Amino acid sequence: MNLIETSKRILTQCMALQAGETFLVVADDVKRELGEALWEAGRQLGAEAVLMVMQKREKSGQEPPKAIAEAMKSSAVVVCVTEHSLTHTKARKEAAANGARLATMPSITADMFLEGAITADYVQVRSLTEKVTELLSAASSVRIEKEGKSLTFSIADRKGVPSTGMYVNPGESGNLPSGEAYIAPVEGTAEGQIVVDGSISGIGKIDTPLLLTIQNGRITGTEGESGERLLHILGEQDGRHLGEFGIGTNDKARITGVVLEDEKVYGTIHVAFGSNNTFGGTIAAGVHIDLVVKAPDVYLDDRLIMKKGQLIDLPYQ
Repeated sequence: MNLIETSKRILTQCMALQAGETFLVVADDVKRELGEALWEAGRQLGAEAVLMVMQKREKSGQEPPKAIAEAMKSSAVVVCVTEHSLTHTKARKEAAANGARLATMPSITADMFLEGAITADYVQVRSLTEKVTELLSAASSVRIEKEGKSLTFSIADRKGVPSTGMYVNPGESGNLPSGEAYIAPVEGTAEGQIVVDGSISGIGKIDTPLLLTIQNGRITGTEGESGERLLHILGEQDGRHLGEFGIGTNDKARITGVVLEDEKVYGTIHVAFGSNNTFGGTIAAGVHIDLVVKAPDVYLDDRLIMKKGQLIDLPYQ
């Protein structure tokens, strides 16, 4: 299946794009070819398709140009295929609030269009994602354990967010490919250490584990060859605060070095540092970097819900 045919399947199944609807593709100069495939697919489906290409952003969470943000707000369906993520931006949030059905595809590759997470049964992914989201919304605390290290934080009074891969109603948005449930930890509550051994957005797959020390919700130390590079990307201000905790729910996803797919892998969790003001938190850092952890133990309110990456009493066991 070629890129245009795959794009048509994505737009019909995951976005419910209809003939005559206004459809905007936001691309950057790095991902222009994939953006053009999506635009052509939308055109062939009879939509009023528009492609807007911007310069590559410097990092995930950075806002697009104002003209693109305005176009996003006035479109029925929006797909953002860019090197760095627009997921945690004001532009994405305002477009969804205005009724757009919106999918973000940061760092997606041609291979990811044709293999892996995109091939999942999204009805099944949606079902599991919604169950895990309910668990997060009902809990007050999280504990992550791996290799003798433990990280704890509060999620009291925060709501879980489902990224199901199906955005068929006005205002629904998330990643494609998808399959995760995530939540904004309460700022300043994270304490402990966490071993990261999957991948890091902006860096890719990591060959050796990275140990992070977190105090009062903020990274205070790193051990591992990726540590200094991570801190440089996050900057010295609010980018170092824990902003997200997520659980992967897509059994077809692979760890490829592209966090868009990596963080969806069933059997992994991820934490992110930086902005979370677009999904229930208070951090607006202009950066959002995800780090993937393979096969941890996870406790919600001291109840074990994941053992070595396997969700307990939920599908995919």
